[in-house]
Amino acid sequence: MRSGVRMIEGMSTSPARSGQWTFLTNHARVLLRIARDPEVRLRDVASGIGITERAAQIIVSDLEAGGYLTRERVGRRNRYTIDPTVALRHPSEAGHPVGDLLGAFLSRENTPGPGPDGAPDA
Repeated sequence: MRSGVRMIEGMSTSPARSGQWTFLTNHARVLLRIARDPEVRLRDVASGIGITERAAQIIVSDLEAGGYLTRERVGRRNRYTIDPTVALRHPSEAGHPVGDLLGAFLSRENTPGPGPDGAPDA
């Protein structure tokens, strides 16, 4: 066994890499950011999720091509409209519309959490 790498059933894992993965893709993060603010600038999307502005542009183009959102030019800005009925892309989630994913995150953000004593906020 090499230093710093464990072998698990034929797979190597690195301690440095183990803390770097996340559950949501950048595509999901971009879509969530746009759902929160349909007139957001891509510069702000990119800085908010830690990607380049060019990466954000590519992701928005992917989402538009997939039918998840449309862009409308309003003056010098874009306004985005999300179609919540479009199914998720992976075959194991294809029965769920993207609106379910957005709803799970956005409704949680808009729901009051417990107060300092653990009781729900009034």
